[in-house]
Amino acid sequence: MSRNRPGVSAAVIEQQYLAGIQTGVGRSNKHESAEKHVSGAAIYIDDRLEFPGMLHLCPRLSEHAHARIISINTDPCYAIPGVVRVLSWQDVPGDGDIGPLEPGDPLLAKERVDYFGQVILAVVADTPQAARKAAQAAIIEYEVLTPLLDVKQALEQQSFVQQPHRHQRGDADAALAGAPHRLSGEFYIGGQEHFYLETQIAMVVPGEDRALQVFSSTQNPTEVQKLVASVMGISMNKVTIDMRRMGGGFGGKETQAAGVACLCAVAAGLTGRPVKMRLARRDDMQITGKRHPFWVRYEVGYDDDGRFCGVKIDLAADCGYSLDLSGSIVDRAMFHADNAYYLGDALITGYRCRTNTASNTAYRGFGGPQGMVAIEQIIDHIARERGVDPLEMRKRNYYGKHQRNITHYHQQVEDNLLDEITAQLEQSADYQTRRADIRAFNASNRLLKRGLALTPVKFGISFTSSFLNQAGALILIYTDGTVQLNHGGTEMGQGLNTKVAQIVAEVLQIDIDQIAITATDTGKVPNTSPTAASSGTDLNGKAAQNAAEILRERLTAMLCQLHQCAAEAVSFSNGIVKVADKHFTFPEVAQLAWLNQVPLSATGYYKVPGIHYDREAGRGKPFYYFAYGAACAEVVIDMLTGEYRLLRADILHDVGASLNPAIDIGQVEGGFVQGMGWLTCEELVWNEQGRLMTDGPASYKIPAITDVPADLRVTLVENRKNPQDTVFHSKAVGEPPFMLGISVWCALQDAVASVADYQQHPLMDTPATPERVLRAVTQLAGGTDDLP
Repeated sequence: MSRNRPGVSAAVIEQQYLAGIQTGVGRSNKHESAEKHVSGAAIYIDDRLEFPGMLHLCPRLSEHAHARIISINTDPCYAIPGVVRVLSWQDVPGDGDIGPLEPGDPLLAKERVDYFGQVILAVVADTPQAARKAAQAAIIEYEVLTPLLDVKQALEQQSFVQQPHRHQRGDADAALAGAPHRLSGEFYIGGQEHFYLETQIAMVVPGEDRALQVFSSTQNPTEVQKLVASVMGISMNKVTIDMRRMGGGFGGKETQAAGVACLCAVAAGLTGRPVKMRLARRDDMQITGKRHPFWVRYEVGYDDDGRFCGVKIDLAADCGYSLDLSGSIVDRAMFHADNAYYLGDALITGYRCRTNTASNTAYRGFGGPQGMVAIEQIIDHIARERGVDPLEMRKRNYYGKHQRNITHYHQQVEDNLLDEITAQLEQSADYQTRRADIRAFNASNRLLKRGLALTPVKFGISFTSSFLNQAGALILIYTDGTVQLNHGGTEMGQGLNTKVAQIVAEVLQIDIDQIAITATDTGKVPNTSPTAASSGTDLNGKAAQNAAEILRERLTAMLCQLHQCAAEAVSFSNGIVKVADKHFTFPEVAQLAWLNQVPLSATGYYKVPGIHYDREAGRGKPFYYFAYGAACAEVVIDMLTGEYRLLRADILHDVGASLNPAIDIGQVEGGFVQGMGWLTCEELVWNEQGRLMTDGPASYKIPAITDVPADLRVTLVENRKNPQDTVFHSKAVGEPPFMLGISVWCALQDAVASVADYQQHPLMDTPATPERVLRAVTQLAGGTDDLP
C-alpha cells in the first residue's frame, strides 16, 4: 500500500493536508440538487417512470360543510371507460381513521361530512382523466346541516377539539387592577395556504406478502408508514417509505400527506397493481388544512414608561373540524405570546376551536407567528397610547440578561442577543434618521404616507412534544473512499441534505463530492421524527455527525494498531490521513479497513438533552435554545386606494456559527417574504356555505418577485457561536426568519397611524390587504367606514 498518490510528491500531499477541506462546515456550498432544480432534471414522484399496469386515483369531494350522507350511487362511475374500482369507507381493510394524534380524521367520509372538500370517494382508473370524470359521475344525496364557520362563535359555544390550556406567571388580575394604565383590544389573524409547488402526491407499488413500497411527498415518512400499515391492517415492517425530495412542504406535508398515500395503498392492495394519486391544485386547496386563523383578545396594564405590569391574552385558534396537530400548535402560539418581551404577571390562555372547515395543520412557525403577532400588536398599541416611538417601547420591554428574564412558562431566557441585535440593526438601517425623514414626509404629503417599523424575533428551538427531539443516520464507506449518507430528515428544497453532507465531510475531512445522499427511507433509518420545528439540521445533522465520528474513531484505532502509535498521532485533513510522518489518502485508509476487517458502516443517533415541560403545571424548559433576529421595514401607502409597496427591508439574523452562509441567507430571505405574504396579500375567503373561494392562483395571491423590495439587505450575526452543544454550534434557521415579516405589517400600521399624528392605533386585522388599509385610513381620518 503506497503512502503517497502515484506521481505526487510527499511535499504536495503535505501541502494538501495543511490546506484543509474546502467543502465542509461554514462554506457556502451550493445546494446538492441546485443544477437539477434549474435544469428540470430533479426527479419528483410525478417524474418517475410509470410501472406497467399503473392505476390512477381521483377523489370526490363533499359539496357541503356539514351534512349527513343519505345515499351514494356509484353505478354511473362504472359507465366511464377505464374505471377499475370505486373506493368508499367500506373498502378500507384496516382502521379507517388517520388522525395523527387521536381519532377524528376519517380516510373516507362515512355517515357525515364535516367540511366542504372532505373526501367521500376515490375512483381507481387506468388514466387520471377517466378517474376524474368518473368521480364526478357519482350521485350523492345529503341532508344538509348548519355549519359552524366562525372561530369567535365557536369559542362562545365552547366548540373545542381539545380543552383550553393556560400559562400563568404571578397574578395577572391583581397586576392589572394595580396598573397605572390599562388598555384592551381584539383582532383577527388570518390563515395561510401552503401553496407548495408540488401538490400532495403518492405512488404505491404492491409486493410479496402484502408488502408495500410507498413513494410519498411527505415531511414525516414514519407517520405515513404507520398510518399506511394501520389502514391496511398490516405491520409496519411490511411498509417502506421512499422520499427523495419534495416540491415544497412548509408544514403542509407533515400530517396531511398521509391521506393520499393511504388511499393509494388501499387501491394497490385491492387491485394488486401500482397506483398513483396526484391532487389537482383546486382539490389540494379544498381538501387540506391551512395555517390556523386566530381570534385574539387582550387586556394589559402598564406603567408610565409603557412597561408591562400585567398581561392577559386569549388566543383562540380556528382548528377546523378535527385535532390534527392543533394542540401543539396552539401551545407554541402560547409559548411565543411574549416574543422578545418580559410580561411580568401574565395569563395566556389558548383555545382550540372546532369549526366546519378543513382541519388546519402545521405551517412554518407552527403557531409561533400568531403568538408573536398578538404581542407586537399590543406593543404598538401601547406606544400609540403613550406617544412613544414603537421601537423605544419594544426596547423598554425586552427581556434582560440577568433580571426580568423568566418567561411566562418559567423558562430562563439565556444567551440573550436582543439588545445587541437591535442596536446593530438600528444603526446599520439608519433608523433614527429615517424615522425623522418619514415624519417630515408624512407631514407634507396628503396622498402618500410612509411607515417604518423595527421588530425583533425570539424563537424557541425544539419540538414541544419532547419525544420527537431525536434522530438517526446511517453512513456507509466504500473501499474506493466514497461515502453513502442516509438520515431521517426530508429534503423539501431547504438545503437539509447539503448541510448534513457538509457535516459528514467536515468530520471525515473529505470533499463533499465524495458523499452521495440517498432518499429518506424507513428501511434504512427507522422511527424518524418529522422534518419540522426548524430541527431538521439540529437533529439529523447531529446524528450524522455521531455516525461519522464513530467511523473516524474506528479508522483511527485501526491505524494506531497497524503503526503502533497513539491516537494523537493520527489526524484527518482534506482527504489525507496523517499517521506520524506517513500520509495516506482516504481511499487507501478505507481499503486498509476492509482488508483488516474493520466495519465501514455506522448508525448515528442523537437526542436533545435537558428539555422538559410539565403541561399540567404549564411550566418547564421546552426549548433547547432561542434563535434571535430583527427586521426593519419601510413602506409607502396610497391614501386613496390603500395600495402599498415595501420600499426597503434591513434584516439581521442569528444563526449561530453558520453551517452554510449561502443557504442560511436564502432561508432568511425566503422566510421573510413568506411571512410578509401571510400578513399582507395572502387572504383566504370562505363563502357562507363554508366553501373556500380562494382555491387557486387566480384568487389566492402569494408574493411575487415584484413584492420583494428592490432594497433588501440581509446580514447574519457574526462571531456568535451557539453556546449550546448543537452541531458545530450552529442554530436553526428554517422557521425563525418567517416572523421577520411582522415588521412589514407593523410598518403598514405605522403609516396608517400617521393619519392621526400617531396618537391612535389602527388595530388592523391580518392580512393587511389594501382594502383593510384603506378602511383603517378612513377610520383614523374620521370618515365613514362603508367598505365591504
